[in-house]
Amino acid sequence: MNIPLARLDITEAEIEGVVKILRRPYLALGPKVNELEKAVADYAGIHHAVAVNSGTSALHLIVRPMEIGEADEVITASFCCLLLSCIIICIIK
Repeated sequence: MNIPLARLDITEAEIEGVVKILRRPYLALGPKVNELEKAVADYAGIHHAVAVNSGTSALHLIVRPMEIGEADEVITASFCCLLLSCIIICIIK
């Protein structure tokens, strides 16, 4: 039995956009990153947004400032191994 975790919905326009970025001289920290951050901030109605390289990095940015300690109780969804590892790492410091 094959139960998919998620069904991909990637269009040709998105594939072309990725290829366009891959043909540029910078893969990270180029002007498209600034455009993305501004677009996300505008969409969310906030002043700033930060793009990171992965969901794990984003979770670290969220969890670290919470100053979760060993005595704190953290309740999460059952399918979130990365979040739990971020919490553990932040507690260990």
